[in-house]
Amino acid sequence: MPTKPDREVEVSSTNSNTSSVAVLIAVCFGLFMIQLDLTVVNVALSSIQENLQVGVVGLQWVVDAYAILFSSLMLTSGDLGDLFGRRKLYLSGVVLFILGSVACAAASSYEVLVGARAVQGIGAAAALPNSLAILRYGFPDARLRARAIGWWAGVSGLSLIAGPTLGGFLVGAFGWRSVFWINVPVGGLAIWLTMRVVAESSHPHGRRMDVLGQVLATSTLASLIFTVIEGQHLGWKSFPVIVASAWTIVSGVIFWRVERHQAQPMLDFRFFRQPTFAGANAASGLMNFGMFAMLFAFSLYLLRVLRLTPETVGMHLLVMFMPFALSLPFGGRITGRFGSRYPAAIGLGASAVGLLLLSLVPARPDDALMFGSLLLIGLGLATATPALVAAAVSALPPERAGAASAVNNTSRQAGGALGVALFGGVVGAGQSVSIPGIETAMLGSGLALLLGTFLSWHFIHPTQSAPG
Repeated sequence: MPTKPDREVEVSSTNSNTSSVAVLIAVCFGLFMIQLDLTVVNVALSSIQENLQVGVVGLQWVVDAYAILFSSLMLTSGDLGDLFGRRKLYLSGVVLFILGSVACAAASSYEVLVGARAVQGIGAAAALPNSLAILRYGFPDARLRARAIGWWAGVSGLSLIAGPTLGGFLVGAFGWRSVFWINVPVGGLAIWLTMRVVAESSHPHGRRMDVLGQVLATSTLASLIFTVIEGQHLGWKSFPVIVASAWTIVSGVIFWRVERHQAQPMLDFRFFRQPTFAGANAASGLMNFGMFAMLFAFSLYLLRVLRLTPETVGMHLLVMFMPFALSLPFGGRITGRFGSRYPAAIGLGASAVGLLLLSLVPARPDDALMFGSLLLIGLGLATATPALVAAAVSALPPERAGAASAVNNTSRQAGGALGVALFGGVVGAGQSVSIPGIETAMLGSGLALLLGTFLSWHFIHPTQSAPG
């Protein structure tokens, strides 16, 4: 069967520097919108809880319905982008995300909101890995590519941290539905600019779709996260949890065996023999595990224990958000010059210390300790995020850019979903939250980042992502 020739990314501009910047802006619009929705909802949780009459477990599903679909489908969408076109998958994902956002904003019940969040997750899974794969081809020069990936990673981290801050202002001024309406104009700009400046790219030569691998990967990730969430709610011995946990093991083992013997696997497990690729992805997952759990727990602490308004919560978290905004021009430059190991390890280590200090705040409220801890967390994440993304993506050859991006984003989003799932039940139940539970969640988050620090230092090669 004949295959289409490989197509390299092109842009509709005669000036290559200008066109490359335009490509970066186009994908960053969609990236910001998608990543924002992972955390912007946190400060709306209290309003959603009161308006739709849902408990803490229900709030977990408002967060995780999005995160489960997002994380479990990215491997599939990255592979489809490599095969059929990264621009096509990116645009389709942004359109679907906008439709899901409109449905969220108009939701009249908790069930409708969770379903619409799932639609958002599917759209996000299609768009996000392909946005990074587009950049992999748009910047062939290693130094410029490191800077572009640094900007991409910086915007990604910025949107995650900015979510609670922006959400606080939106919820306070316009209600919780506004955190979804904001996606419509941002997504519209992403679509318009992408259609103007990004041409199609793909790498179908000698490959075909691995349908069985895609189904098994999706079901394994989805059932794993379902098990963690509902195990705390229904009990670990309940029938649905036992079935889901058993299926997680069975489908995971089958997926591993199928992919090992596939001539053209969706996920080639030999990738993980490359220490930098394995270490960067593991550290990325641990980083998001800790940060998502912390944002879920700390937002509820500020809202439900301290009884702060959403606007005030946003102002508190602005301390963590600002380092990302200020460091965007520098993160990629640092990685491009010095490699990924040192900024990744130093950044994760600093954030881990900040989280461990923050875990002391609920029992002994102290504004200086709280704001100092948040600032240290933000500075650390601003340093580590670009380095980890650049290390993971540049560790594989360009023709597997979609797969490399998908694995890295899957590890980060699955880590985040598992963090909320694991510690959400610890934080509280019903309509209440527990201070010891909040402390435990933040302590566990700090320990996760400490482990990520060790993996970054031990496995990422010192010169990875540096030119030459």
